[in-house]
Amino acid sequence: MTRLSVLDLAPITQGSDAAQSFRNSVEIAQLAEKKGFYRYWLAEHHNIPGIASAATSVLLAHVGAHTNSIRLGSGGVMLPNHAPLVIAEQFGTLASLYPDRIDLGLGRAPGTDGLTAHALRRSMTSDVDSFPADIQELQQYFADPEPGQRLKAVPGAGLHIPLYILGSSLYGAQLAAYLGLPYAFASHFAPTHLQEALHIYRRDFRPSAQLSEPYVIAAMNLQAADTKEEADYISTSLMQGVIKLATGNPVQLPPPVKGFGDQLGPQEQAVISRFMTYTALGDPEDIRRDLVKFKNETAADEIILTAQIFDHAARLRAFEIASEAADSLL
Repeated sequence: MTRLSVLDLAPITQGSDAAQSFRNSVEIAQLAEKKGFYRYWLAEHHNIPGIASAATSVLLAHVGAHTNSIRLGSGGVMLPNHAPLVIAEQFGTLASLYPDRIDLGLGRAPGTDGLTAHALRRSMTSDVDSFPADIQELQQYFADPEPGQRLKAVPGAGLHIPLYILGSSLYGAQLAAYLGLPYAFASHFAPTHLQEALHIYRRDFRPSAQLSEPYVIAAMNLQAADTKEEADYISTSLMQGVIKLATGNPVQLPPPVKGFGDQLGPQEQAVISRFMTYTALGDPEDIRRDLVKFKNETAADEIILTAQIFDHAARLRAFEIASEAADSLL
């Protein structure tokens, strides 16, 4: 069976604020837990007005306090922004608060622009190049301490928190295969290399202490509603956000606009079409069909869904509809 999970970008909608976004995230996680989703992940982004999950581990702690069993994690922490020891301590703290529930997904990109990366006090070049070494350093912090070991993550040492490699290119697939770690592909916004990356990962995978065989998570956009017309309407919020992001002007998630797609030129339509290549869009039957098609194309062990939808009630309903389609992934 292919599992279903939730990737939350903690959207800040136009006219709202981060505090409301956090309340919404708790409700999304609670719904995901109730409806049988396997895990709930938050993504680290910086200096984007419409994404509130910059302090990913802090928000995960908040969500953990309001849920009971669903797995929680990062999709992902952008490791070039942080010293590995700091991340080990943060996620060691989370795993101590919520035993056997915490995942640590790791990305190589800074999750922001050059100016913000500089403000984070981490180089965009040397630290990206050290990504494999930083991952191995994290593994050492989570391993059982050696006798006489002077540097330990406290908490963190001996907790064996599972690591996941995130990627949107072939590099992450190669690294995940080499290290024998699960691999999550960001096909919800970078669809181009999905099939090639999964082929490389599965072909070159080497078993590790954490994982004996390849494990693939593939991401997909979700724009679901009770009718196709409503789904088309709510999806215009995502479309507007994509255009703004592509032109270097990210905004809070805007309200939907009827007929927005009809106003776009060929270049804008191409940007949206590429971004939404892997999107489950439509009524419940459409969602069921799209999920099955994506599963068949990727053979993913898990599909992780992200829903950038302006109205919170409509966003909750979208995840309900997706959960109702889960039996089609058996």
